[in-house]
Amino acid sequence: MLVVDIETTGIDNRYHGIVSIGAVDFIDPDRQFYGECFLRNGAHIMDDALHINGFTYEEINNPNKLSEEELLDEFRAWFRKAQNHTLAGQNPHFDLSFLREASRRYSMDFNLAHRIIDLHSVATSHMIRKGYPPPTQNRRSNVNSDTIMNYVGIPVEPRPHTAINGAIWEAEAFHRLFYDEPLFDAFENMLIPWMHKLFTFQE
Repeated sequence: MLVVDIETTGIDNRYHGIVSIGAVDFIDPDRQFYGECFLRNGAHIMDDALHINGFTYEEINNPNKLSEEELLDEFRAWFRKAQNHTLAGQNPHFDLSFLREASRRYSMDFNLAHRIIDLHSVATSHMIRKGYPPPTQNRRSNVNSDTIMNYVGIPVEPRPHTAINGAIWEAEAFHRLFYDEPLFDAFENMLIPWMHKLFTFQE
């Protein structure tokens, strides 16, 4: 599977634009992708989105960066070398929707799998099996990214959020949930709570 994280200028794939893509090939995690692009003409911007991803107006309008179409083409060339094209991530519905809308915009054949693997569901299932009631808020699941990273025993992702960090942190969390062992050297000395009876994660 491909653990993918996309940074955009908002939440609507029709009106907002992609500004960066990060990805990790889960089967071969040394194969990683990261790229940035300038905002396409006519795309809208939500200030809250820039607050999350840390991009400035100057950065997303830098003409020296790749165009959105060029970035998509580079990403497509990268993922086509992977053995498995199934997208995974914290919110892969969002990422896939932006990739599909952008590929349609440029008449680009992406041919990504429609089935996805989302970290929220995997982590929630794991918590239930281990006897930890998944946290809720307002009668809804509150198993967010920070909760998951705490649960698997690694630090929360640094702020501001970046696409490549998102992909790396999510890939590490998936690996711990699937195999009870770390994926990347940077996390290898961080204990997995359920393996060492360190159930201290906070709701």
